[in-house]
Amino acid sequence: MSEDDTNTEEYPTEIHDYLTAFEKSLGSVDEMLKTMMSVSRSELLQKLEPLEQAKLDLVSVYTLNSMFWVYLATQGINPKEHPVKQELERIRTYMNKVKEIADKKKASKLNKGAASRFVRNALWEPNAENEHTSKTPAKGKKRK
Repeated sequence: MSEDDTNTEEYPTEIHDYLTAFEKSLGSVDEMLKTMMSVSRSELLQKLEPLEQAKLDLVSVYTLNSMFWVYLATQGINPKEHPVKQELERIRTYMNKVKEIADKKKASKLNKGAASRFVRNALWEPNAENEHTSKTPAKGKKRK
């Protein structure tokens, strides 16, 4: 028997694809963590603007708590009944607040001068030449 045959006998074959995908995901997380850990936190924060720093902190703490959620599940503890659930919800609330701030920052700002020029030019204002021509009766049928 090969090593693969003994591994598949240890767990149901129906979950093999799920376990393979999970293993790949863990590999991706491991690579991301190595990349993040290769630069010191203080160096990284110095390069970022305050809003980006907040995003990094929130993503980091959310990831850590999510990993703890997975750990609890693997230990047979229901994470939905653990305080980690409330912590994840609290972090999501802050993530939404940061997103709102970022969206407001991206929103276009009103240039009052340009807006007033646009409105002034869009409205028709009679001048002396237009008043003269408008007072002249139109040629054609006259009203009774």
